[in-house]
Amino acid sequence: MLPVQKRVIEMHNEHHMQMTLSASPWLAVPFIIVLSLYVWAAFRSRRRKAWPASRTALWIAGVLCSLAAVMGPVAQKAHTDFVAHMTVHLLLGMLAPLFLALAAPMTLFLRTLPVQQARLLSRLLQSRPLLFITNPAAALVLNIGGLWLLYTTSLYTLMQENVLAHVFVHLHVFLAGYVFTASILCIDPAPFRRRFRFRAAVLLLALAGHSILSKFLYAHPPAGVSSIQAEAGSMLMYYGGDAVDLVLVIFLCSQWFHAARPRKAARPTTTLS
Repeated sequence: MLPVQKRVIEMHNEHHMQMTLSASPWLAVPFIIVLSLYVWAAFRSRRRKAWPASRTALWIAGVLCSLAAVMGPVAQKAHTDFVAHMTVHLLLGMLAPLFLALAAPMTLFLRTLPVQQARLLSRLLQSRPLLFITNPAAALVLNIGGLWLLYTTSLYTLMQENVLAHVFVHLHVFLAGYVFTASILCIDPAPFRRRFRFRAAVLLLALAGHSILSKFLYAHPPAGVSSIQAEAGSMLMYYGGDAVDLVLVIFLCSQWFHAARPRKAARPTTTLS
């Protein structure tokens, strides 16, 4: 490699590192805030009824996955390494949303907040924009459709060069992943909970869309990504995504099974004559 080419690559990597360092606080602060709020709410909830420690652990695990994706060595390497980028995608867009959705945050806040504030939160959850976004079909378009838009347009290159685009894409990946996961599992209260058949069908479409995209990227790498990096990153996206989706399928099927299981009839009481 010529000295000039080597210097250009070094300057390019330095630029990406500086951009990551400047974007990290904007991405990390919201997760630190929601972690603090959840722990505070879980502690306050103990006055009435103890909040399950397992849910708090799930919330902490989800926030840690998110922080690992937006700051630290993996986040820095993601600018120049497509495999690291896909690791960020799996952590931020799939694994963290799964942990956070299982932690049932809305249930905790509705239980902890004063009546007046809980009613405001309940009305917000029932507002038309949120009802539209939390529809599994709409969440599917935002989640999987957003990934197709990211990797098949110039948006992928733009997010590597522009701080605002970098922050926007990461926030979208996380929020779309969380809303989709929450709309499928429906652990928190939902004003209009969709039927299991509908949610299962949407989940199958999401699995297909994610798998097809990973195969597409295997053969058609984004601009600036080598074929070797694209193949390794796409395989991670395919198999890693399947592993997270398998957990999601298991939880949905478990809910469906328990909902469909006939309840035990009450035993008739006998009286002594």
